Amino acid sequence: MHQTPPQSLPRVIGPWIATAVIIGTVIGSGVFKKGRNVADNVPEFGLIMAVWVLGGVLALLGALALAEVAVLFPRAGGNYVFLREGYGRCAGFLWGWVDFWILRAASIAALATMFTESFHDVLKQSIAPGQKVDVLSFWPRQLLTTLVIGGLTVVNVRGTRLSGGVQFAITVLKVASLLFLIAVPFVVLAAVSEPTHPPKVAHLSPAVPSNLFGINWSGFGVALVGVLWAYNGWMNIAPIAEEVKEPQRNIPLSLLLAVFTLIALYCGANLAYHLVLPRDQIVAKDANGHLSSTPIATEFCGELLGPVGVVLASAIVMTSVFGALNGNLLVGPRLLYAMGRDRLAPPAFARLHPQYHTPAIATLAMAGWSVLLVLCVGALTQYQVPTVPLGFAELDLNVPRGKSPFDIMTDFVIFGSVTFETLAVASIFVFRWKYPATPGNRAYRCWGYPVVPALYILVMALVLVNFFVNPESRTEALVGLGFIASGGVVYALFFGMRRA
Repeated sequence: MHQTPPQSLPRVIGPWIATAVIIGTVIGSGVFKKGRNVADNVPEFGLIMAVWVLGGVLALLGALALAEVAVLFPRAGGNYVFLREGYGRCAGFLWGWVDFWILRAASIAALATMFTESFHDVLKQSIAPGQKVDVLSFWPRQLLTTLVIGGLTVVNVRGTRLSGGVQFAITVLKVASLLFLIAVPFVVLAAVSEPTHPPKVAHLSPAVPSNLFGINWSGFGVALVGVLWAYNGWMNIAPIAEEVKEPQRNIPLSLLLAVFTLIALYCGANLAYHLVLPRDQIVAKDANGHLSSTPIATEFCGELLGPVGVVLASAIVMTSVFGALNGNLLVGPRLLYAMGRDRLAPPAFARLHPQYHTPAIATLAMAGWSVLLVLCVGALTQYQVPTVPLGFAELDLNVPRGKSPFDIMTDFVIFGSVTFETLAVASIFVFRWKYPATPGNRAYRCWGYPVVPALYILVMALVLVNFFVNPESRTEALVGLGFIASGGVVYALFFGMRRA
């Protein structure tokens, strides 16, 4: 007998897998990679830790507010649904437009790139230990990156339960790996009579600047952008809310549990890095003035455990970014699915696979554009784009020379996510006005309302301003702004006259 495929996504995700989806998509590359950028922009250890704590506090403030909105609208699509219901169809479309073309695809591309680079580090250590040579040249590494994306796409097409199970297992490994990094300096100190690189409290000096009024706030803002990438993804329970069991209970629970876990793990790992590595070594630059591309976690383990540590750290990074990559391929297509149901994207995106009951076409579209983005950004780093004369000035879209594809893509992600995720958190004010909170329609209410969401919005607005002030991130901000504007034009041309 022929079975008609379901018209809605089945609720198969419990609280532990929901928490694992958040932690697993957040812990990717940032905690292993961005420590160098933070230390380069913020010289004092106390301020370094303040940046990591502030990033976590911002995620916590946002989670407290967003949980109320997610419980009110536990549907596939997440921020798309919140913005559509709060500000109108155009706002929802713009989020989907930017999320597909930049945010989610760039996250997938950046994580897959990091996986390949870590795998390449393992190859170099195995084939040519101690030699600074490339086993794989640039474009073969990009090809490998695309194959990684393709393989995980197949897993996510095969089923949400399968993908969620993979996510849970990898998240357990991720948390265990970070706990290992936090503990290993003290284990080595206890196990070895005279360790070569014992933890040194002296590395934590200076803790604060001698002149508290002399803090470089622009540098602090750049460091915060890097940390926001490390915390990026804390909202990822929202797009799969339609598949969460008992969403009124499990969505707030998983959000808060995940964010508190992340703050503890990130601060512990960075304390361990700085106890072992002096700041001068962390921010050491090559002849061209570029920071080392080796993840700080890899150098950290290499100092403590030698070549075995390098291989072990590379394996940890590979596992971590693999889990985050899988989580993004699980979460991202649900937005296209929701937009397809609303006819703000091709209706084919709303079709579920007849056997696996997953948005297979949406998943393939997301993966395909991510692959193209890997190749396009790779070309952008290898070749120069001609400047465009505008009469009064020239439009130069070339990225700073030597900037890695990973940093380019993460800056794209943070600009777009800060813009629209701030609007999503701000929607709590709209919904409190539209639907006054009662026990019947709010199983969960934001603690500290209205101060908590207002603080989040204020800090994120300052981060956006810093994007345009700082020349290192201005190109990505301008391109991101252009994408948002182009989405407005597309909406006006194709959807502006439709009835809601």
